[in-house]
Amino acid sequence: MSEAVRYERVGDVAVLAVNNPPVNALGHAVRAGLQEGIERAEKEGARAVLIYGEGRTFPAGADIREFGKPPQPPHLPELCNRIESSPLLVVSSIHGTALGGGLEVALSTHYRIAVPSAKVGLPEVHLGILPGAGGTQRLPRVAGTEKAIEMITTGRHVGAKEALEAGIIDRIEDGDPREIGLAYANELLEQGAPRRPVSEMPAPAPADFDAIYNATLKKGRGQLSPAVAVRAVQAASELPFDEGLRRERELFMELMNSDQREGLIHAFFAERAVGKLPELEGVSPRPVNKLGVIGGGTMGAGIATAALLSGLPVVLLEMSDEAAQAAKARIAGNLQGALKRGKISQEQFEQLTEKALTLTTSYDDLADVDLVIEAVFEDMDVKKKVFAQLDAVCKPGAVLASNTSYLNIDEIAATTSRPQDVIGLHFFSPAHVMKLLEIVVGDKTAPDVVATGFALGKRLGKVSVRAGVCDGFIGNRILATYRTAADHMILDGATPYQIDEALEAFGFAMGPFAVSDLAGLDIGWAVRKRKRAEGMDPRARDSTYADKLCEAGHFGQKTGKGFYDYSDGPRNRKPNPEVMPLIEADRAAQGITPREFTDEEIVRRYMAAMVNEAAKVVGEGIARRPLDVDVTLLYGYGFPRYRGGPMKWADMQGLPGLLADIQEWAKEDDYFWQPAPLLEQLVAEGKTFDDLNKEKS
Repeated sequence: MSEAVRYERVGDVAVLAVNNPPVNALGHAVRAGLQEGIERAEKEGARAVLIYGEGRTFPAGADIREFGKPPQPPHLPELCNRIESSPLLVVSSIHGTALGGGLEVALSTHYRIAVPSAKVGLPEVHLGILPGAGGTQRLPRVAGTEKAIEMITTGRHVGAKEALEAGIIDRIEDGDPREIGLAYANELLEQGAPRRPVSEMPAPAPADFDAIYNATLKKGRGQLSPAVAVRAVQAASELPFDEGLRRERELFMELMNSDQREGLIHAFFAERAVGKLPELEGVSPRPVNKLGVIGGGTMGAGIATAALLSGLPVVLLEMSDEAAQAAKARIAGNLQGALKRGKISQEQFEQLTEKALTLTTSYDDLADVDLVIEAVFEDMDVKKKVFAQLDAVCKPGAVLASNTSYLNIDEIAATTSRPQDVIGLHFFSPAHVMKLLEIVVGDKTAPDVVATGFALGKRLGKVSVRAGVCDGFIGNRILATYRTAADHMILDGATPYQIDEALEAFGFAMGPFAVSDLAGLDIGWAVRKRKRAEGMDPRARDSTYADKLCEAGHFGQKTGKGFYDYSDGPRNRKPNPEVMPLIEADRAAQGITPREFTDEEIVRRYMAAMVNEAAKVVGEGIARRPLDVDVTLLYGYGFPRYRGGPMKWADMQGLPGLLADIQEWAKEDDYFWQPAPLLEQLVAEGKTFDDLNKEKS
């Protein structure tokens, strides 16, 4: 027997205990051990088999260490069919999570029992594939077509109670999974319960699969795996079981060989690698048991909400009692959302808002916090004043953090007597919802302060990315460049609406002009005015149409008009008729004759600008690795996850072709289209961005 599966005989029941910590992943040793265990039980005359997981969970899915490698037999589909075809009565006892292949193994057994806290699901679509070991054929037979499609296309984890109601499991019982499983198996034997292979159950009910496919494709903004999974469930409804399995396998292999699967797998591993930094090995974070937040606007309230939900008490500083009460109302509104979703109870809501949250108008009340985050207006003079006061009142060793989106952390830190304690923690709005946290490391930031930033990010449930100091750090610096590329295309003949449509068809949740409306056009206006005041390079192209919109009081959704008119609500946007005359006037003033753009050219230029600036960011060390850029754009900027991130997209497109396009466009504008030295180097050496990820991992 494989060491990953322990065989034990208890009376008439052969017990197969999966022991492959930490999550009993279905690696080769586990698959081989389960098959050997079934065969041994049959040879030794057992009447039933119990499969359960030792440790904290039932097999939780595939072994990620085998991703990208040829699988060794027994393959999971064959194992599941072998379990189901056993003449013995096979029971699975589920605790922890039975996900992906783990649920497929459970569905191949004849009866299923679970503890109340167990969760099941088929999340393969998040990796760009579909369940490939019978999940799309067996789940619809036990749960019905509608439930199976919902679970498979969303990848949602389902709790034991819901799974019982859906027919996925047969019983819920509290206790040790081995003991409740054994009792259930013996009870079934005593009752003379028959084998109950799911494959022999009636086919699930038919549905309007074409309509469901189209709706799923639209909802996924072009992601293929959920929609293709609908076709696999359709096979369960329309074909005999064995033919359905073959169709599932065909569709599985189509997705396995797709760029989307490659992009999603890259995103999966990049998220896990992004927080692993050599500089933090052996460095312990400072303890953080109490948090200070300065400023209770949308961002400050969101940060405070995230901290409260993580169990951290918060002291929130505002300029007046009225402002403090308004901040409390924002935080309470955020927490009401968590209450409605069942994330917290009414008692917890009251505890968080009345006890864990302290309001103040005095800096002295921040004297005992371990870490303080300022979230005040994006103005260097304002932030310097805040940090001077923090330096005066905060205890030694307290971490002083700025939530600045663009400003120089080193300049802020220089206003204090302890620049080693200063760090940038750039949250994304709404801060209690958005997953990305840019951790901006200054020249003098101490390693244990960096470690503290990452520890806080983990506690708040964020995906944290290390960034160096420059205007805009990783995300906003790159954003400024690809947004400028869009502005240039506007001057040259495209419309904001065509650009938004082309990029939303590419997979972005929103195009850049719709995003600007959501964020507030006044933010970009302030940045443009600051950069002009600092002195723009005379070679840089500039435009005035967005400034004119702001001068007219049109700041986007918050004022009802921006590039779009929101008089019918945010979901029913329509072009603002005032925009195109402003653009045409700008073109005329600059002597530009507009030309046509195809959607393909729009996407190519936009993405090339993004990748080129990202290559500069990596080349300068602002981002340590290309994957840091990918994670930043995926989690903070709505980049379509199934494309893996801009650097992965560039690798799949081919770096030589992208560089050639950039060099061609440089003939029109050699200031904006300056090829990144790193991009030129990689092309010259025949390397990819992913090669850099591997070198620096």
